[in-house]
Amino acid sequence: MGNRGMEELIPLVNRLQDAFSSIGQACNLDLPQIAVVGGQSAGKSSVLENFVGRDFLPRGSGIVTRRPLVLQLISATAEWAEFLHCKGKKFTEFDEVRQEIEAETDRVTGANKGISPIPINLRVYSPHVLNLTLIDLPGITKVPVGDQPADIEQQIRDMIMQFITRESCLILAVTPANTDLANSDALKLAKDVDPQGLRTIGVITKLDLMDEGTDARDVLENKLLPLRRGYIGVVNRSQKDIDGKKDIKAALEAERKFFLSHPSYRHMAEKMGTPRLQKVLNQQLTNHIRDTLPTFRSKLQSQLLALDKEAEEYRGYRPDDPSRKTKQLLQMVQQFSVDFEKRIEGSGDQVDTVELSGGAKINRIFHERFPFELVKMECDEKEMRREISYAIKNIHGIRTGLFTPDMAFEAIVKKQIIKLKEPCVKCVDMVIQELINTVRQCSNKLECFPRLREETERIVTSHIRDRESSVFDMYTYIAQCPNYKHVIRKGWLTINNISIMKGGAKEYWFVLTAESLSWFKDDEEKEKKYMLPLDNLKVRDVEKSFMSSKHIFSIFNTELRNVYKDNRTLELACDSQDDVDSWKSSLLRAGVYPEKTTTVESETTSASDNFSMDPQLERKVETIRNLVDSYMAIVNKCIRDLMPKAIMHLMINNVKDFINAELLAQLYSAGDQNALMDESQEQAQRRDEVLRTHQALKEALAIIGDISTSTITVPLPPPVDTSWVGGTSGGRRSPPPSPTAPRRMSSGQRPAPRGAPPPPNRPGPLGPFNNTADSPQAPSRPNRAPPSIPRHKQASLWKPKLKES
Repeated sequence: MGNRGMEELIPLVNRLQDAFSSIGQACNLDLPQIAVVGGQSAGKSSVLENFVGRDFLPRGSGIVTRRPLVLQLISATAEWAEFLHCKGKKFTEFDEVRQEIEAETDRVTGANKGISPIPINLRVYSPHVLNLTLIDLPGITKVPVGDQPADIEQQIRDMIMQFITRESCLILAVTPANTDLANSDALKLAKDVDPQGLRTIGVITKLDLMDEGTDARDVLENKLLPLRRGYIGVVNRSQKDIDGKKDIKAALEAERKFFLSHPSYRHMAEKMGTPRLQKVLNQQLTNHIRDTLPTFRSKLQSQLLALDKEAEEYRGYRPDDPSRKTKQLLQMVQQFSVDFEKRIEGSGDQVDTVELSGGAKINRIFHERFPFELVKMECDEKEMRREISYAIKNIHGIRTGLFTPDMAFEAIVKKQIIKLKEPCVKCVDMVIQELINTVRQCSNKLECFPRLREETERIVTSHIRDRESSVFDMYTYIAQCPNYKHVIRKGWLTINNISIMKGGAKEYWFVLTAESLSWFKDDEEKEKKYMLPLDNLKVRDVEKSFMSSKHIFSIFNTELRNVYKDNRTLELACDSQDDVDSWKSSLLRAGVYPEKTTTVESETTSASDNFSMDPQLERKVETIRNLVDSYMAIVNKCIRDLMPKAIMHLMINNVKDFINAELLAQLYSAGDQNALMDESQEQAQRRDEVLRTHQALKEALAIIGDISTSTITVPLPPPVDTSWVGGTSGGRRSPPPSPTAPRRMSSGQRPAPRGAPPPPNRPGPLGPFNNTADSPQAPSRPNRAPPSIPRHKQASLWKPKLKES
């Protein structure tokens, strides 16, 4: 295996993966992809092979890589390869992998140099690799050949951009040393997607193929056309070496020998070569791992804190301890009681924002659903009058009655009361269903003890059902015993016919019931002024006075008796005609009719309507009809008010008291206490999982701490001027600086006198010469250097300038 740097990273990543695997999570380090970008035949595939350490990619002249190859390296115990298009087939020989790549390329693109953006996905499993993704991309070409389209260059550029635009992709911009670096398409593409140079590394290949007497020294020293991360030179195997089956290990030795023996590169041999490239890339992977660790650490710490309390409870847990079971049973019942009361009273710590439940839903049933059901109980007016007339006739029998029979009123009222039972039953059923749902929701916390949960739900649900009968008994009592003296109407009225000698018109608080009309000094109803019985009273309209702004109606006695003190009539005034009509309607409900009662025009009767509506019978029907209407209004209001109170008292509060006082005793009598507290298999698994996860989280945090202290982060190089990328320079070297241009000086440095030679030990633009005999051409380089200068002008810079006259 050629990549030793990667092998050093493998134990580090494996420790992280083991830590996360122990808690059942994936170690998602998201290691960067590595893509090689460059021109045709620049040596991209060879760079990629050297990084992997295996010889498996197709070689040849011209365009060889004609489809993107997405190579996924996966750490495994054995070594093999498989293709996505050949699922299930394992390749153990890498020569077969190369042949399959060539065959799959020809299958899609043809054998005549065609290209395709459809990638070939190859997975290599090996114990010597990290989980990385390497991408071998087609080389950038200008002129189409064979079956290539006319816009071949643009297609390849678009293909490359799909991969290198990702922020997690490291870009190896590969450029041959024997071509013009300033016109490098690889560097231009890298600059487009990575303008800061944070993930671009320049790779110079084919250094051994440069013309004699030339070298790439200034480029590799990052002086000519600089990059932020600089350049690394590599020497790949030649086609002859590949044909001769020269392995990668021998090629690496030959590469090292080349750099050590070359006079222009020997001083920087340690910073060149494939091992150096591997080291830089592996350092980037290490930096990425270190940058990812804080997020993992925070995630693990939050999980650990969430499990601390639960793990502490489980740590001293003994399933077979009887005292523990007794204590836990008591705690569970108390918690169930608290949860039930909170859900009913609306003080729970968990507020449902999706739907109404518990007490809120019961409140809606009481104040919306139940009144709506009562309102829906409408009666047919014509049918009721017919029933009243039949009832009166059947009660009188063969005789003609002089008075209105009470039995007819009772018969009609009982029939109407029976109709009101349906909405009451529906209201009770809805409340019972909601109580049962609340019990089930509260029992969710008992799911770790299935038998206890089952018995609790059964006992409480049975008790709720038992209370249903008591509620219906209360309904019968409420419906059959209404308070007939119930107030029909209250409000302010003015007595208009009080003489001026007695104070004139005054406003009083009137209260109308089914039996009397009373008025008080104020609405607190403490000081009653008068109570007028409603017997033999009728209502008549009074014309509005020219001087008065109020609307008036009067009440009088049909037997010509005084109504109020010495007054035969009682004139009452309101602020508007609507108030007059409303009071007249209320008096009609109380049995006080208008002076001229409008007879109900009988509709065309059918053949079955064989009863006679004589005036006397009509008055009796009208009387009972008004009495039924008034009585049923009272019954309706009583039921609407008292039924929810009865349900609340007899059912809801009773169930809460039962859970608090009786549930525990019922559970003890239901069966064996130990059987009730037998935990479920899921709960046992949950306990073991919590304890195991808690311990594994501690170990994972310790491993992350060790990794953070055992790895070193290499700081990012400072930015450089990369404005040259994408320029149109035609030569490999930048133009020399102007002789009159000022040179850059370090801080604190004073300018030398004009024409004075530089000090003997002061480095010039290219640094002091190394006066060793064996390497006169290998000067040591300073850390910072001005722009590169052609060598034929370097000597003139050492000569002192003549002082101008």
